[in-house]
Amino acid sequence: MTAPFGKVLQNPVQPEATAGNSRNANLFRVDSDGTVASVTYAPIAAITGANTNTRSVSLVNKGQSGAGNTVVATIQYNSGVNAAASDENTVTLSGTPANLTVAAGDILQWQSTAVGTGIADPGGLVCVTVSARYA
Repeated sequence: MTAPFGKVLQNPVQPEATAGNSRNANLFRVDSDGTVASVTYAPIAAITGANTNTRSVSLVNKGQSGAGNTVVATIQYNSGVNAAASDENTVTLSGTPANLTVAAGDILQWQSTAVGTGIADPGGLVCVTVSARYA
């Protein structure tokens, strides 16, 4: 069962100025069981989406061992999918409810992945809202 009680986890992420490169960063160690309710990304500079050579950003639950690969939320900046500078844009949550469940000790990682030759990622602020879960 989830409840409206929880917390917002915030962490800055570094830019990836080289369009073809990818970057992963461990953001948070979850301190209590919960359910991810929302994820936003506020890039420091505008991102203009493009087809073929683009960028995808995702929040991935690496689990407690660091070996997990559960995608919690993702957005791909294709043509028409843009982000204004310093304006939060919603990162789409997984449609699989189990992917939104986190346990105390899980590591949440931000992955900025070049697709094709990619576009630059200016870096910015990631906010993750985790609702408390009660047995």
